[in-house]
Amino acid sequence: MIEILQILIFIGLLLTGFLIILQDDLLNAAVTFGAFSFLLSLEFYLMQAPDVAIAEAGIGAALTTAIFVIAIRGTGRREVHT
Repeated sequence: MIEILQILIFIGLLLTGFLIILQDDLLNAAVTFGAFSFLLSLEFYLMQAPDVAIAEAGIGAALTTAIFVIAIRGTGRREVHT
């Protein structure tokens, strides 16, 4: 059961990683990065590292995403291609 869950999380990590790269809207990319960090924290928890999972969820998924959203709100939302 754990192995199947880890495979699903791995597929989710790959999918969100590709979605981050393909996003033109920076706000969508920041939110997708938050989802990536949350999936990564779930993987750490399944690997019996709850302290690392809590740090990743708190800092990676919550704080970093909030900082990205605040920075994007202060600048521009769309990436400009030249």
